[in-house]
Amino acid sequence: PMLSLDNAFSDEELSDFNRRVLEWLKREDAVAYVCEPKLDGVAVSLLYKDGLLVRGATRGDGSTGENITENVRTIKSIPLRLKMKQPPSTLEVRGEIYLPKAGFEQLNAEARAADQKLFVNPRNAAAGSLRQLDARITAQRPLEFYAYSLARLDGIDMPASHFDVLMLIRNLGLRVNSEVSRCADVAELERFYQSILQRRNQLGYDIDGVVY
Repeated sequence: PMLSLDNAFSDEELSDFNRRVLEWLKREDAVAYVCEPKLDGVAVSLLYKDGLLVRGATRGDGSTGENITENVRTIKSIPLRLKMKQPPSTLEVRGEIYLPKAGFEQLNAEARAADQKLFVNPRNAAAGSLRQLDARITAQRPLEFYAYSLARLDGIDMPASHFDVLMLIRNLGLRVNSEVSRCADVAELERFYQSILQRRNQLGYDIDGVVY
């Protein structure tokens, strides 16, 4: 299943999240977290067998998604083959396909010139592009991909921490957001959020929060 994220809308709810994590781990000291922007795109699953991309799927209802394999093969930031001499026998990567702001403006400029209907926002444009029955149309859309987690890893050991998981994903040739950061405690989580908030308009893509 591709599960949904829980939300926190205040410092108090963030502190409560941290408290529950400490209780679950039976720890009293601080726990380090990984933080990154939450891209406003389309959540997808990429399945690799023996290093080769064999399936792309949308989140769907969380249990059953749409098969978009031919469409994701056209996205340049999604490798068709992993960069490892002896890749894992099975690797399922979770991530976000999105349309950068510049690509969205380009797409609407072309639609405007052709007197066609404009896209409302980058997320809708990305979702519509992935649902095209003709992958050649998807290939013309400037879609991008960022990976944010692993759902399955067979053949090699799972890294000890989430940050190490992201570094493995990057070493395999998949893109990981450059804003990814490690935070030592709740105070650093808040500073990360404020930093992203201040730079939100300068990011090259739309976000709808941050993920801890």
